[in-house]
Amino acid sequence: MKLSETKSALTNLDQVKFELPNGEFVPAHFHVTEVGIITRNFIDCGGTMRNEESVNFQLWEAGDYDHRLGAQKLHDIITLSEDKLGIDENMEVEVEYQGTTIGKYNLEFNGAHFVLVNTQTDCLAKDKCGIPESKQKVQLADVSGSAANACEPGGGCC
Repeated sequence: MKLSETKSALTNLDQVKFELPNGEFVPAHFHVTEVGIITRNFIDCGGTMRNEESVNFQLWEAGDYDHRLGAQKLHDIITLSEDKLGIDENMEVEVEYQGTTIGKYNLEFNGAHFVLVNTQTDCLAKDKCGIPESKQKVQLADVSGSAANACEPGGGCC
């Protein structure tokens, strides 16, 4: 989800909720402790130089059970961050949240609240690593012998 889409979603909300991948919600007394730019400069396993940037929200909860972050307040924090850090609103948003370790999530909006989506690692240079492309699996029962592909005796196809 792009930062511009996040801000747009906030304009239609009173309260901000984040749903975890397991269906539970981040406790309502969470804080957004950081909004920033994450820059990754790296070389993939095929030797290609890469640069990625994203907007990062860090969610944190503490014993401050009376705390509630309203949608307008989060919108204001994002706007201030854009101004002070020069954040491009077309950047993708990632979210950090403390579970058993710090989890990194993509962000989606389902029309009612935000949803934290698990991220996955991947090889970015499969063609250089010798990793074959995955092939589509089909059931033999689904492969039909149409008349156009059928081989008939004397048809010259064998």
